[in-house]
Amino acid sequence: MRDPTYFKTVRISPIALVKMVMHARSGCPLEVMGIMQGYVDGTALVVTDAFRLPVEGTETRVNAQSEADEYLVEYLSLCREESRQENVIGWYHSHPGYGCWLSGIDVATQQLQQLQGPMVAVVIDPDRTVSANKVDIGAFRTYPDNYTPPSHPASTPSSTAGPTTTLTSTSTSVPLTKADDYGAHASKYYPLEVEHYRSTLDGKLLELLWNKYWVQTLAQNPLLTNREYASSRMCDVSQRVLEAAGGVSRLGKGTAAAAGVGMRMGLFGGGGLGGGAGGSVGDLLGGGVGGDGGRPERSGGPAKASDQAIERIVQDVAQIAAKERAGLMAAEVKAQIFSGGN
Repeated sequence: MRDPTYFKTVRISPIALVKMVMHARSGCPLEVMGIMQGYVDGTALVVTDAFRLPVEGTETRVNAQSEADEYLVEYLSLCREESRQENVIGWYHSHPGYGCWLSGIDVATQQLQQLQGPMVAVVIDPDRTVSANKVDIGAFRTYPDNYTPPSHPASTPSSTAGPTTTLTSTSTSVPLTKADDYGAHASKYYPLEVEHYRSTLDGKLLELLWNKYWVQTLAQNPLLTNREYASSRMCDVSQRVLEAAGGVSRLGKGTAAAAGVGMRMGLFGGGGLGGGAGGSVGDLLGGGVGGDGGRPERSGGPAKASDQAIERIVQDVAQIAAKERAGLMAAEVKAQIFSGGN
């Protein structure tokens, strides 16, 4: 059997990356879809260019119709006429606000693509890209139907060690509306490392883009540019707080009291009861009423799941607060620079 994980890396040119990110951003809050061109280089798939497809998008999926197939055939024919010999190397689509992973429909699409040759599926989150000021991207390939993968979940790779790798995917939580689909098909695909390369022509094109858009780049305020995504994250956190509160209340009065104290301490910076302002939620709940060792260890079951849910909520709250503070600081710094310190 050929190695199902033969391809390890995806290398994307800056121009292709800019095209994909701009396309994904222009479609928010709907999903978009496009095709990537390139070639195979050993265990790496090299993406040299990308172009969008005229597809029908929704907030949860994209549906490629016959118009997209006709457009693809015509576009590739025109490329051949212009002596551009790159083949189709994969497809990309966006996940606005809910991270880089493959849903059930994405897995089925990628399995169909891989029947035609060495293809890769790229996912871009435009909302998290703007929020984090770095491209949130993931690349994936599916396993064969008769292959049993190793017993570890498929996840988006973080950046590899190396000077040419700057593209990563953040590990923030998935909204509740996507929780059921997230991870349900993780055993059917694996992630590839995402890298970039830059040629001399790419450098000149990027310089021209910077000369044209540098004023807009400095003038934009991330708090205003991405306010819809920030609002949706806060709404999602509030829903998960309600769910966590309901789960805690079902554990009993004693557990509910300890968890409530620990959660208030974690969110509002309170101290005492063995947790402290800087401790984790696990420490806060573990320190609880009994201090050091006064409370029995939570080894599993609903209590442990409740603790983990609360800890994820606190982490998300901290991330949202950090993004807001960074946006305010950036606005103040730019105001000081351009107003001459007045």
